[in-house]
Amino acid sequence: MKNLLFIILFLTVNSFVYGQTRGVKIGYIDMEYILQNVPDYTEAKNQLELKAQKWKQEIDVKKNEINTLKESLKTEKVLLTKELIEEREEEIAFLETELIEFQQKRFGPLGDLVTQKAVLVKPIQDQVFSAIQDIAEAQKYDFILDKSSDLTLLFAAKRHDLSDRVIRTLTRAEKRQQLSNKQLKALEEQERKEDFVDDNPALAERKKILEERKSARDSIAELRKAAAELKRKEFEDRRQKLLEEREAKKSGTVSEKSSDKEEGEAKKEEETTAEKNPEKDAAKTKAEDDKVKAQEARQKLIDDRKKEIEERKKKILEDREAAKKAREEKAKENTENKD
Repeated sequence: MKNLLFIILFLTVNSFVYGQTRGVKIGYIDMEYILQNVPDYTEAKNQLELKAQKWKQEIDVKKNEINTLKESLKTEKVLLTKELIEEREEEIAFLETELIEFQQKRFGPLGDLVTQKAVLVKPIQDQVFSAIQDIAEAQKYDFILDKSSDLTLLFAAKRHDLSDRVIRTLTRAEKRQQLSNKQLKALEEQERKEDFVDDNPALAERKKILEERKSARDSIAELRKAAAELKRKEFEDRRQKLLEEREAKKSGTVSEKSSDKEEGEAKKEEETTAEKNPEKDAAKTKAEDDKVKAQEARQKLIDDRKKEIEERKKKILEDREAAKKAREEKAKENTENKD
């Protein structure tokens, strides 16, 4: 609690001293979250866990050995002399002491687990600290706190969390080692765009809206393409049928009269079949209804997308207008204070 009060007092004093020239810029990180998302740390942690598991197995073997000796002594105690009993008890006591020493050596405060963890984690922590310093210098941060440390943060807005940016910086450094010069330039350009978006929430929101608009346009284009493809197929089918009929008439295999007769008979047969098979006619009607419903559903989806985009656009304009009004009021207030 004293540490927290001291830090708050320190930040307050600095804010008062430097607040006249520029605002104090403060950010925070979550070291545990960062380490969990760094591949090198995960690999090192897995290696250490394997070692710890092996040490636990050795401890279990020693415990089983001691328990076996105790059970054996308990069973044979009536048959043993006093000297043999004391000898076995001394052996058991020695093994128990050895077990305790082994546990302390592996899992004690200064044991192998703690020391090796420090050795494995330190290089990764150094990389994290270096990345934090680079971010602080580039973005002009005055303070960067660690949320996972003993410091108690009662509240911290998510927009001040730099953890993901630190992870991205570490990932970028690893990628750079595997890229050519051309790829490196492209990556740097992409990184600049990402950093610019991170520093401009309004731009990020606008980019999101543009992506949604693009998605809506793509959906509409796909629907139009599918409809055009369906029409083209129907046209090709009609055209092919017409060509076949013309070819048949031209070759003389089917006379015009017989063709008309066949068409009449086919039509009559179709009507008769429809009368005899009302289920088929109902199925056809249902298929047409389903097609109409599908088209209506697609149109509704498009309309909903358009409506959502318009609402987002309206909200952004309102936010901009409110921000502009706030700036004007602040400027007016400053002018009045000067007067």
